[in-house]
Amino acid sequence: MARICEGRVAVVTGAGRGIGRGHALELAYQGAKVVVNDLGAEVDGIGGSVTPAQEVVNEITAAGGEAVVNGDDVSTEAGADRLIQTAIDTFGGIDVVVNNAGILRDRVIINLSVDDWDSVMAVHLRSTFLTTRTAARYWRERSKAGEENDARIINTSSVSGLFGNPGQSNYGAAKAGIAAFTVIGALELSRYGITVNALSPSARTRMITPATQERMAAPAEADKFDSFAPENIAPLCAWLASPFSAGVTGRVFNVSGGRISVLEGWVEGPTVDKGDRWDPAELTDILPDMVAKARPNTNLRGG
Repeated sequence: MARICEGRVAVVTGAGRGIGRGHALELAYQGAKVVVNDLGAEVDGIGGSVTPAQEVVNEITAAGGEAVVNGDDVSTEAGADRLIQTAIDTFGGIDVVVNNAGILRDRVIINLSVDDWDSVMAVHLRSTFLTTRTAARYWRERSKAGEENDARIINTSSVSGLFGNPGQSNYGAAKAGIAAFTVIGALELSRYGITVNALSPSARTRMITPATQERMAAPAEADKFDSFAPENIAPLCAWLASPFSAGVTGRVFNVSGGRISVLEGWVEGPTVDKGDRWDPAELTDILPDMVAKARPNTNLRGG
């Protein structure tokens, strides 16, 4: 089969391990030139090492692909700018930004510190904004100069934000924000030849709890499909990065193993319209009945 990302230039944040590593390897396998960004920090964002990113680059180049390491902190303006510039300086341009960097600081709300909140927001939500803004400015200038873009932004959301998960108010709020940012970004950036989509992946990574890792353990049988392997997320990422996805934008996809679904977002449920201003007491007889008729909130499995 033809390689669907042949000649494209992609940057992937958080690409040293897990899902991001799978994205980088698959994009390279599909013909893209890849900037592998990772701080090499622990799950909570502490520490750092270039080794994980370098190992991914080594794997890509050993297979005949093209890749380069970038160790910038993309939660800072300077770091996000340098990341995008690395792609332009090394490979002559940029076509795809995959925003995958993330950390965890899980706590229930009453035990959550301001630093736990701000750090998670910065690495997930602010970095997604910053890399998107820098790349979009580059593509806008190309568009203003009369050049055509076939550009892609691929963000990373989560069921924790879309459906809710106790103990992850910071992480979930960031991931819900990324979903909203995706929808709005698609509306704003289409004029420049840019699509914006998001993945909501479920896979076995170091960012899930030990109990969940046990539930998602690889099958003992070597010939059985490992449905929770992190590299299973990458084919959808690669397709969204390709020219074939030009007509798809503003969507969030749930993906796990071989299963892909399109999330449909908030929709209006039971509705009432008085045609005049409500007296609060009137709502006592109305709102409980409306809520009872509404569909319950979706659970973590989308049901």
